[in-house]
Amino acid sequence: MSTDDFPIALEQHNTTDVSNKHVNGSLTVIWRDYDNLIKNHPKMVYVSSVNSGEIKGPHIHTKRNSYFTCIHGKVIFILKNSDGTYTETELNSEKPVMVFVPKNVPSAHINVHDGVSRILTLADIAWRPNDNEMKNLQFEDYDWNKWK
Repeated sequence: MSTDDFPIALEQHNTTDVSNKHVNGSLTVIWRDYDNLIKNHPKMVYVSSVNSGEIKGPHIHTKRNSYFTCIHGKVIFILKNSDGTYTETELNSEKPVMVFVPKNVPSAHINVHDGVSRILTLADIAWRPNDNEMKNLQFEDYDWNKWK
């Protein structure tokens, strides 16, 4: 599976009231073991938050592959391609997609929402406080100001 396979639109279903069947919300499928969207089943699932206008990263994970979905707010994921170009993907809670960041691919995300955004992450290797598998980087030629 390559980064070209992501982002993918996530399956959504309306939920209905048990009494009169009016739509009372929705359900978004992030992962099911039988869909085979994720080659190595997740070993860790977590939610992180990023404050409005703030950037997380850029960095790489040297051991783990990660899959990200915005569950509240709106963020832009930026991946640095091997040729030095950047791929930008908008993630938001209104039209959910999942973005794949393979190990050793530099990435960052910026919150372009007025409030806190929350990201649900599925990782194929569980994080441990002393594993030191994340390396911080700089995207010196990237125009961060376009999101401000």
